[in-house]
Amino acid sequence: MGLRDGLAAGGLFLVLLCGAFWGSAGAMSHGLVPGISPREADLLNSNFFQRMREMIMERAYEDALNEVPNEGSQPVKPVDTSHLDSPPKPRVVENWPMVSHEFGQVTAVSINREGNPVIFHRGRRVWSAESFNETNHFQQIMDGPIEDSTILTLSAKTGEVIDESGGGIFYMPHGMTIDRNGNMWLTDVALHQAFKFMPNHDYPSITIGRRFEPGSSRNHLCKPTATAVATTGEVFIADGYCNSRILKFNAAGRLIRTIPQPPEFLSLQVPHGLTLLEHLDLICIADRENMRVVCPKAGLKSSFGEGTQAATIQEPDLGHMYDVAAYGDLVYAFMPTADMIPVRGSSGPRSETIIDHWGKFENPHSIAFCPNGSAMYVTEIGPNKVWKFELV
Repeated sequence: MGLRDGLAAGGLFLVLLCGAFWGSAGAMSHGLVPGISPREADLLNSNFFQRMREMIMERAYEDALNEVPNEGSQPVKPVDTSHLDSPPKPRVVENWPMVSHEFGQVTAVSINREGNPVIFHRGRRVWSAESFNETNHFQQIMDGPIEDSTILTLSAKTGEVIDESGGGIFYMPHGMTIDRNGNMWLTDVALHQAFKFMPNHDYPSITIGRRFEPGSSRNHLCKPTATAVATTGEVFIADGYCNSRILKFNAAGRLIRTIPQPPEFLSLQVPHGLTLLEHLDLICIADRENMRVVCPKAGLKSSFGEGTQAATIQEPDLGHMYDVAAYGDLVYAFMPTADMIPVRGSSGPRSETIIDHWGKFENPHSIAFCPNGSAMYVTEIGPNKVWKFELV
């Protein structure tokens, strides 16, 4: 049963449950229960429904935490790059995909638990100058959601489409991360929202932001760009084109931190991509318009070090940074010239330097590694395509 069916059944169950309780509670409020005055019944009603709301929220929180490892769990062991004399260089896998595709703008790629790349694309919709007004409100709501399947799973071996979903849901896809439990975290810049989709579910279990409503409050997003998910269950959202901030949420979707915040001397300008180096407790950000990569403390195990100076990689004429992806102690980042950047574990920016250059793309937008380091994928939004690389 897909989440569309599950949500409908669950919603019906909730209505029936509340209806059943409302019948007995309503009887009390009208003095139909012997020995209880209307005033006492009203108080009972108020307490009862407040407790019901608390129980529902507690259950939702428990469901979210059930997916999170115990406190003793260790972060996913990164690829070991310490023994390498030089960083691996990506080499294009020729004749991949083996079949031709007609993708829309391919805005994101992530790797599922089976090792297959999953892409997020816009179908026939294109982000143009007319898509948003000066207050960042989406101007094509009347066109409806994208009817094409926006989420495509490709075979790592052949590149053919082996699964598809996401039709009739999204208006302007942007970012995607698949976490260790197979959940998809997606952002839509038109909806101004970020979503968590559990495996084989068609409706989100968590929604952050308000539909079609840009804003800068703790309850709003404005054109969110990317997500990163820790093994602790904590989620980072790059928010994004308007607010230029990173929001950190717990596993249940409750906001627990904003980056930057005092005493951080960190100014972001369109944070466009995110990657976590959990073993170093760093969240690295593709700070697009500042043409750099910055890596503040993630604060996954403790808040110690939060607000200290972020590791920064920036050189003259570096270009706009579109995305970043961790590979061991290295961070691969790209712009039109696609540079590779190391993060050596120091929080001071002086120890970070560009150590290699590779490849040229026209409009790169997203990058992802297989967890075992066997392959790297890059997407472009013009031409609309997906590249596969092996590391040599």
